[in-house]
Amino acid sequence: MSHGTPPTQIALVLGLTGAIGGAIAAALARRGFSIRALTRRPAAHRPRFSFAVDWRDGDALDAASVLAAADGVSLIVHGVNPPGYARWREDALPMLANTIAAAKAVDATILFPGNVYVYSTASPAVVSETTPRRPTTRKGRVRLEMEEMLEQAARDHGVRVIAVRAGDFFGPGVGNSWFAQALAKGGMTAKSLQRLAPDGVGHAWAYVPDLAETFARLLDKRADLPVYTMLNFAGHYDASGHDMTDAVRRVIGRRDLPVKPFPWIILWLAAPFVRFMREAIEMRWLWKKSLALDNSKLVRLLGAETQTPIDEAVRAALRFAS
Repeated sequence: MSHGTPPTQIALVLGLTGAIGGAIAAALARRGFSIRALTRRPAAHRPRFSFAVDWRDGDALDAASVLAAADGVSLIVHGVNPPGYARWREDALPMLANTIAAAKAVDATILFPGNVYVYSTASPAVVSETTPRRPTTRKGRVRLEMEEMLEQAARDHGVRVIAVRAGDFFGPGVGNSWFAQALAKGGMTAKSLQRLAPDGVGHAWAYVPDLAETFARLLDKRADLPVYTMLNFAGHYDASGHDMTDAVRRVIGRRDLPVKPFPWIILWLAAPFVRFMREAIEMRWLWKKSLALDNSKLVRLLGAETQTPIDEAVRAALRFAS
């Protein structure tokens, strides 16, 4: 179904094999976009999708590869992140710089999934698009630089940007997540669940298909949007600290399923030896402080935020928990 979008439009998706890149690509394909992807994977190891993919060999870290892949596209989805939760400054900034340069060269709109790393323990419990961004973590400072790079590209060069800030990802294809690897490890066969936040500490979750559909709906309205658009996506907010584990219990059908505190000590013990653990510890503040996203600006634009009922979203997410 085209939804009024000419089928000849091409979207270059950087990070197609990642959860958010794949979900946004699917939402765009439903609207008639042709999907192109840049990958380092050999042909035999490229996953299959429900839509056709024009694969191009290359690396998001290589400016020439990105520019060549962007030839003729009207949209670039920047859904790529440094692998292994590491090398944020070394890799994330150059990759985004390549996306911006390509978008400028071919006059393409950039779709950019933002996150809450740009905030800190000093931030208010509810953040809007105008809340000051004062990150105190290394990854947070990198994410702030990325947002500032996009703001500058829009301001100085007219590069169109649609950015949406959201909480922790969960859902289909999101295997490397706090939901799949900690809260509901084991998925539908979990013997117990792990509570990441204390009771009363709220946490923002983003069901990836809903976030992807939001990007696509905003794209439908891009002619009415400013050159740089940053919006908050509220997602599923766990206000009590146990709304998500309660939903998992309901979906599995075991309201007596034990819920244990997450053993943060394991991360501390492994941190000297495993970089991923060190990187994860840095973001623990998000589980010690309530942080909700005010989506009123998004709702004014779209009428309502796309939101799959929590039990339906959890059921889909549990299939990818391991």
